[in-house]
Amino acid sequence: MYKNRLLSHTLEKATRQFPAVLISGPRQAGKTSFLRNTLGDRFSYISFDDPVERSFALSDPNGFLNRFNNQPVILDEIQYVPDLLTSIKLRMEEQEHCNGRWLLTGSQQIHLLRRASETLAGRMALLELLPFSLLEQGSIPDMELDKLIWRGGFPELVLTPEKRELWLRSYMQTYVERHIRQLQNIRDLRAFENFVALACARHGREFNSARFSRETGITLPTARSWAALLEASYLAYFLPPYFDCMGKRVIKSPKLYMIDSAIACYLTRQSDSTSAMAGPMSAALFEGLIVSEAVKAFTNVGLKPALWYWRSHDGLEINLILQAGGQLIPIEVRQTNTPTTRHVESLRRFRALAGNDRCEPGLLVCLVAKEQPLAYGVTAMPWQCFPEWIAGRLA
Repeated sequence: MYKNRLLSHTLEKATRQFPAVLISGPRQAGKTSFLRNTLGDRFSYISFDDPVERSFALSDPNGFLNRFNNQPVILDEIQYVPDLLTSIKLRMEEQEHCNGRWLLTGSQQIHLLRRASETLAGRMALLELLPFSLLEQGSIPDMELDKLIWRGGFPELVLTPEKRELWLRSYMQTYVERHIRQLQNIRDLRAFENFVALACARHGREFNSARFSRETGITLPTARSWAALLEASYLAYFLPPYFDCMGKRVIKSPKLYMIDSAIACYLTRQSDSTSAMAGPMSAALFEGLIVSEAVKAFTNVGLKPALWYWRSHDGLEINLILQAGGQLIPIEVRQTNTPTTRHVESLRRFRALAGNDRCEPGLLVCLVAKEQPLAYGVTAMPWQCFPEWIAGRLA
């Protein structure tokens, strides 16, 4: 069963405005199904997972492209044949009125986007498709928080949750043994696996490359390189700190979140959904869910996430700051049914520093059953309402 994706409107708009569209995202996020179901039979389809097609494109790029006779085509997993982008560029220069001709997908971020941006600058729209958002999964009020976090958002797990253990084991094995080897020549895969496991254990916490280096026994440059690899391969997301006009006494390290809560639970060996949300990682998993929803809200409308966190050296923290309509909106995420003034003090402090004219009072996203007004103009919002709220702010 196919579920419609929120990115479809942005994709249709992009195909009218650009000759090529590149959709990148994690493996198994549904990129191929999305394109084929959104665009129907108008496009030919080639996957470079097929070694025969890959060999043909590498050895004779012009002969490979001649097969399509100026018809629109989906080229899946283009990272296997990055040099083909140069031949596609030449075809674009030879043809007029060819918008929507080339649809490309890739599962690698930095390497692929750098090559694409250099070769097809101004001729290609760059979009990202991440695992299902809550709005894409179904009726949010009917969802149980612990089961939702346990299952995650990958389409295969949403549609067939009984596959969870086997699917995650296979996914991570393929990720390490195949996908990572394509991005970087890592000699010690066991050390890299330990690095990934530590990253999962630090889900929702600051990323300190020196500390990771010490705790995993790798060099500092390797720790930094592997962290970039987690982001490039869409296994992790790094939330940058906000420190514009905030003075020097703020934390300037990014926070690390796994791209999907099911992976975080799996690699930290949570035994079941109830234990995961009753244990020491519960607050981080809840916070990660809200951060993930914010990231997806931006990418689903074709925007780069304007998202940050803030923490002062005296301990005040705001989990998430977003910018929409020229305004900063600070957001606290708390696993509480009983919000108080204590929970929103950091929001008041941040707004005073940022300025009332450019910063809204903010939100406390929590476990309340309905919205409640709090001190300083802050609103306590049920977590189930957050996806629709942020989608509305970005519309």
